[in-house]
Amino acid sequence: MRSASCESNPVLPWHVIREDGHGNRYRVGSYATRSEAQRVVDRLGGHGDGERGTGAGAADSYLVEPPGSASGGNA
Repeated sequence: MRSASCESNPVLPWHVIREDGHGNRYRVGSYATRSEAQRVVDRLGGHGDGERGTGAGAADSYLVEPPGSASGGNA
């Protein structure tokens, strides 16, 4: 039987962040690679490259934060 102390946690440095129209930021998920995080952003309808949306549907934006970035807010 394996001991729980021998298991390691995966490293998930890439974060998908949702930013609402008021500037509040929330971590949606963490991923091992940028491409994984970008696929999630694409499914959610965000930009992923740090751009903010414009127009009627721009209240919430999704973006990918690289390793070492401060997630801020409630993330």
